Amino acid sequence: MPFPDSNAEGTTLSNVIATVSRDKNLDKSVIIDALEQAMLHAARRDLGLEADIEASYNEDLDEIELFQFRTVVANEKTDPTDTEISLVEAKKLDPETEIGDALGVKVTTSRFGRIAAQSAKQIIVQKVRDAERAQIFDEYKERVGEILSGHVRRLERNDIIIDLGRVEAVIPAKEQISGEKFRPKDRIQGYVVEIKRSSKGPQVVMSRAHPGFLIRLFEQHVTEIYDGIVSIESAARDAGQRSKIAVYSKDSSVDPVGACVGMKGARVQAVVQELNGEKIDIIPWDKDPARLVCNALAPAVVSKVIVDDERHAMEVVVADDQLSLAIGKRGQNVRLAAQLTGWRLDIKSEAKLEEQLAGVRAVLASIEGLGDMHAGILVNEGIKTPSDLAEVSPRMLGRLLNLNEEDAAKVIQDARKKADELSDRVVGDSTEYFAQDAAASPDEELDGRKRFEDEARKKRIEMFMKLSGVGEATAHALADAGYGTIGDIIADSPDEVAQKADLSLGIARTVQIAADRYLQEHANDDV
Repeated sequence: MPFPDSNAEGTTLSNVIATVSRDKNLDKSVIIDALEQAMLHAARRDLGLEADIEASYNEDLDEIELFQFRTVVANEKTDPTDTEISLVEAKKLDPETEIGDALGVKVTTSRFGRIAAQSAKQIIVQKVRDAERAQIFDEYKERVGEILSGHVRRLERNDIIIDLGRVEAVIPAKEQISGEKFRPKDRIQGYVVEIKRSSKGPQVVMSRAHPGFLIRLFEQHVTEIYDGIVSIESAARDAGQRSKIAVYSKDSSVDPVGACVGMKGARVQAVVQELNGEKIDIIPWDKDPARLVCNALAPAVVSKVIVDDERHAMEVVVADDQLSLAIGKRGQNVRLAAQLTGWRLDIKSEAKLEEQLAGVRAVLASIEGLGDMHAGILVNEGIKTPSDLAEVSPRMLGRLLNLNEEDAAKVIQDARKKADELSDRVVGDSTEYFAQDAAASPDEELDGRKRFEDEARKKRIEMFMKLSGVGEATAHALADAGYGTIGDIIADSPDEVAQKADLSLGIARTVQIAADRYLQEHANDDV
């Protein structure tokens, strides 16, 4: 069969297949399959859905051949729907055929009308488009975790749309570095965090705020990282403000920090420039968690670290004049250190720690049978509350304090009473008893941001469901499309609403009418 509407002199189906394959960068088998499917669709429109039809491309004849398989029957039983063929007619095509055989009869494609041909063309276009999208998705899904560069095509609200050549990418507002401004045609780099499938084709989601972007930039600028001599073990970012990376060298002769800084700071400055002036702390990685925490809190100097493996937390003690440096502006330094190391960090000054220990010793010393000296020994052994003491065995306590088991058992019994008094607030939880200056959890910022985003999305969905005729599914689609207010829906055309929210044009128009009516009815409200 000739290619639909290809009447140009010298145009052959093989030429068309080769041209489309080259232009769309698709395998010829994909084009041939699309043509075969299109011809099957056209044939079924003409012969009926019950017809048993096969299509195949004949390279020798350079056409798509259609065969309808019909059952051979006696002459008087011929099916008027053409699913059967009489034995007499079948013998003309194949002398050896017998009753009950399925005989393939070639179908003349010229019998198909204009509507069938047009429908075939639409199927070919759709099949080629789907194949192209699948190929692009497969290509880019392997590039998650890489840095890609392109040009800013446009700005949609607060999102940046980037032209990567064969596909568009988006950097959502939450994945941008605060303070950065881009204009159309500006060159931009981003870290690929996700590839999404959508009705409009693959969507590449990129980030400039992700810690992975920082790591990949160092890989680009530091030869030792690219060669595998130096590795970045961990990274934490407050995008646009400050970052920390922990580096390790497999070669003892190579200084990992110096390699990342570069001659006169050239390497780190190249990364800083790309990140719009973001400050970067480069620290040496250490297998000892306590040493790593001390490094991560730089430039503050740590006096003592108390590790609590059960809570996966560390109590970090610093000199009074190092306290503000360890905590950082708005807790930034300790927060980044917690994210970098993966440990919960409690920062205390030496004065506050002594204050706390004094309170602890006083409470322990108030237990009958114990004195200040005994309380000091218990505190040094990590026993800081009456509850802790109540869990110690009489034999162990006797060894610690040089008591006989009977006296030790009495002390433990009194400790239980004191613990009950504390829980009943007979002795209150004072700031002296639990002195603490600052604390940070590795995931507190991420959890906080996620909770904020989830709550904001929930409010948008509830707002959109106030619109007449808008159900929960449509409200979710509008929220996922990035619409923040009802006024935003009115600002776009129906086509844009349908495209962004993946809705039909009819539903998009209905939503806009409902939004317009809602705004008129609530003209004085902030929507």
